[in-house]
Amino acid sequence: MFPKLFVGLVVTLAAILVLLLGLTILVGLFAPLFNTVPVSYNFRSIRARWTSTIVAVLGIAGTVGVFVAMLSLAKGFRATLVASGSPGNALVMRAGSSSEMMGGITLDSVRIIQDAPGVARDASGPLVTQEVVGVVPFPLISTGTDANVQIRGVSPNVLNIRKFVKISQGRMFQPGLDELVVGKNANRTYAGLTLDNTVNFAGGRWKVVGVFDAGGSAFDSEVWCDSKILNQVLLRPPNIYQSATVHLTSPADFQKFKDSVTTDPRLNVDTMREIDYYAKQSTTMTRLITVLGGIVAAIMAVGAIFGALNTMYSAVSERGREIATMRALGFSNLNVLLSFLFEALMISIVGGILGCLAVLPLNGLTTETMNFQTFSNLAFAFKITFDLLLMGVLFALVMGVLGGLLPAIRASVRPVAVALREL
Repeated sequence: MFPKLFVGLVVTLAAILVLLLGLTILVGLFAPLFNTVPVSYNFRSIRARWTSTIVAVLGIAGTVGVFVAMLSLAKGFRATLVASGSPGNALVMRAGSSSEMMGGITLDSVRIIQDAPGVARDASGPLVTQEVVGVVPFPLISTGTDANVQIRGVSPNVLNIRKFVKISQGRMFQPGLDELVVGKNANRTYAGLTLDNTVNFAGGRWKVVGVFDAGGSAFDSEVWCDSKILNQVLLRPPNIYQSATVHLTSPADFQKFKDSVTTDPRLNVDTMREIDYYAKQSTTMTRLITVLGGIVAAIMAVGAIFGALNTMYSAVSERGREIATMRALGFSNLNVLLSFLFEALMISIVGGILGCLAVLPLNGLTTETMNFQTFSNLAFAFKITFDLLLMGVLFALVMGVLGGLLPAIRASVRPVAVALREL
């Protein structure tokens, strides 16, 4: 992912530089014809005032870096949860339940669901896993303090239902035994969740017999075991589960399956595509990260805009003679305004690109947060995409316009006679 993003950013930078170079050549060739201020004048001005320019560039770069980082954090969290669902799976919970933690479904209901139209089968029978979900504290390797880990009791055929989950070390747990398989993130994040180790929780002793790779989804932060054994250890009513996940014969069969189970008078359940459920679970945290990131970026943007204002106002005050000379030579108010605005945009686009380059190494970096839907710790990675980088550059251009417009207007409307008398 990193090389692709880097190549994309380099291509964008090259295209912008070619565009600026082409614009400079065109303006230089046709400046006498259209009576416009040559772009080379702006480049010389930036070079002459390089100290204040650097301050403005760094302010914009820092703001863009924070802006892109926070958006990539939200995008990574959402991508991790959405990756947990499959369009070919349906999640069934008690009617009215907002999450698995609040769900409840009986074994008799699961047996009815297994016979519903659209349910896939293999040699072992219907591809349905009835599941129990809980949270258990485990110490973090990094700090030694406890953090909640989501424990998921599943059916032995779960790997045939969530086909993207693969055992990467050891083996799958055996039904009826106190055995665990742990996600790769849980394996490297929590003390004790290592292969062949024995851990104690909820009054039981469990042996870690395998590590699984769930392809970067939320399941990588979970611990799985036999749902029947977990029910017993957690002292929950027998034959009561919190959800059932069904693998469909085809994603197109979802509506047929949903109509069957939601209209059956023997059942009191709701169902949705598994991918839609996890997308919905990501909404609260994604919105929170985005709003907080937007507030931080907005505060920093104000500082960056004032930095650009200071730079451009300083340029206007120092170049009174130059502005007066340009006006005396016949350059219009609009010519001067566009010249100074273009100068501000050049400063901002350099800051935007630097900010994107600075934040790019964060792509793929794993961090952790609390999933407020399950109250468990969830590991996820920053996800910096090309559209976020483009948004960062556009955000820089907006700051450049806001920071350069007022000084440009002041430069363009300043009377020539007044400017000459002040020299």
